[in-house]
Amino acid sequence: MRAHELRSAWDRFFEARGHTLVPSAGLIPHHPSAPMFTNSGMMPFVPYFLGEEAVPYDPPRAASIQKCVRAGGKHNDLDAIGRST
Repeated sequence: MRAHELRSAWDRFFEARGHTLVPSAGLIPHHPSAPMFTNSGMMPFVPYFLGEEAVPYDPPRAASIQKCVRAGGKHNDLDAIGRST
């Protein structure tokens, strides 16, 4: 399976279950308490989690394939890049 086929299958799976497909946000988040780079798929949803903004999706379910930067710290997985085991 190619990457674009996997992404398409992901989108179809969640869309069929009533989720709103949300485009990937930028790698530099705009929320004042966010880290320097988007480091996880939940970053674009922080204002909704904190109650700062109303959830714009009805029903309130969303799915996305979020670009992110993992460059060290708590979730450092740089040593695993390229490994298959």
